[in-house]
Amino acid sequence: MSSVPDQVHVDRLADVATVTLDRPESANSLTSSVKEALLGALEAVANDRTVRAVVLTGSGRAFCAGQDLAEHAEALAGDPAHSLSTVSKHYNPIITSISTMPKPVIGAINGTCAGAGLGIALACDLRVAAEGARFVPAFGAIGLTADSGVSATLPRAVGWSRAMGLLLLGTVIGAEEAERIGLVHEVVPADGLGAHVAALAARLAAGPTLAYAALKEALWYSASAAMADVLGLEAELQARLAVTADHRAAVSAFLEKRPPEFTGS
Repeated sequence: MSSVPDQVHVDRLADVATVTLDRPESANSLTSSVKEALLGALEAVANDRTVRAVVLTGSGRAFCAGQDLAEHAEALAGDPAHSLSTVSKHYNPIITSISTMPKPVIGAINGTCAGAGLGIALACDLRVAAEGARFVPAFGAIGLTADSGVSATLPRAVGWSRAMGLLLLGTVIGAEEAERIGLVHEVVPADGLGAHVAALAARLAAGPTLAYAALKEALWYSASAAMADVLGLEAELQARLAVTADHRAAVSAFLEKRPPEFTGS
């Protein structure tokens, strides 16, 4: 798979695609061009049926420091009223792409994860953090509210009261504390992050990806829907999956006491 501009790379290993933010000198902060390249990369892997799992990570010592404040300062000086149009133009589509992608997305949190970078990480289905990674809900420190879905995804991850405290106080969270409160799935040694996430992604890619897509849809929907509606969607999704080759193959494999093989069909 070809890469999109130098600051966002898409690499392919078998049926796993890795999307890497590559501005290490700026802690992978997000300019307009980087956000557009990231969205393009996410849409490309989402639409590629041969990609069965996605890894999202950063290069260098940071995962993503959020908005590039130098670019934002220029926008603020030129047109304050529209300086944050990037939220609806860029951040919202990026978060939507990750959260609705019909395949699992793993956030490999290699270092500092701040502001909109935190929102991008929280949109991922699983988050694996390197020891030494830090999570910084930095919005209030610059006089802004949360964006990039953080006002929804953070309380779902850690609970409403803790999320409010983290956002109001701008608390910096270390990797081990992030694991303890449910912000990340697990923490691994920094020098083993790549190999660990690659193995996890390969495991997911070999799994029932149609079922994973339905599971994502149901969990995101359930966050704001009434129980009756959740039950209705579950029934609809199960009926859809019941006629798939993956489901039939898995039932046969169970009865024959052998591992199933999933094809995503």
